[in-house]
Amino acid sequence: MTMPDPSLSSQLRAAMEWWELAGVDGDFTDDATDWLSDSGDHGVVDAASGGKNAKTKPQGLNQNQEPAPEPVKPTRADLLGPNPPADLDAFREWWLSAPGLDTIGPRGRVAPRGAANPELMVLVIDPEQGDRDILLSGPQGRLLSRIIAAMGVPQESVYFASALPRHTPMADTASLAASGMDEIMQFHVNLVNPRQVLALGAGIPPLLGHALTNDLSHLREINRKQSPIPLFVTEGLDAMMAMPRLKAKFWRRWNEWSVKE
Repeated sequence: MTMPDPSLSSQLRAAMEWWELAGVDGDFTDDATDWLSDSGDHGVVDAASGGKNAKTKPQGLNQNQEPAPEPVKPTRADLLGPNPPADLDAFREWWLSAPGLDTIGPRGRVAPRGAANPELMVLVIDPEQGDRDILLSGPQGRLLSRIIAAMGVPQESVYFASALPRHTPMADTASLAASGMDEIMQFHVNLVNPRQVLALGAGIPPLLGHALTNDLSHLREINRKQSPIPLFVTEGLDAMMAMPRLKAKFWRRWNEWSVKE
């Protein structure tokens, strides 16, 4: 008995599901676009003419152009002040009330959770959008719970923290670090004193004293006056949820890192 040929709609549906599982969530084109064109009408390069009809950006500045202004460097502030928190309980209270940590104020901040000297400190850039009283209480937190369970680490041996006190989409972590938030993050890590740190978010390195980098694999420790803390930096939970292939990449790197550590 032969099976009937699948319909066109079922073939298209299967193809879309395959690309979704592969983590491809955008469409692409082979036509190059001159995004730097001076005119508002961005020209498309004519591939057939070898690019001869493309609108290109003239070299140099014309009489009506001015050099781009230098970016304003953030002013560094002593956010911890003269009397920084002495322990984690004091830090949580300070985290929820201290002025200067953001431009909005204390309302809506989310505290870290866990005990000192944990086996693992998990660090994210910011709380989830729906977090209120508990950090990572939504879909990202559920994914993280499954990851930690697969690692074989008891939940009570994990300290959960965010580098920023509230949900901050597309945070400029380099500028925030330069403004003084890096000192707070490193102070927090020292108070927690974990055996190792899992940092979820490609923008986290500046807050831990490192430069932004496309290669997260070489960031292997947090330097401090005491002994360095082993550090594993990877893409954020939101990225893993959007692109499933990043989960496989995470596990491959984590298994390699765990063996070395």
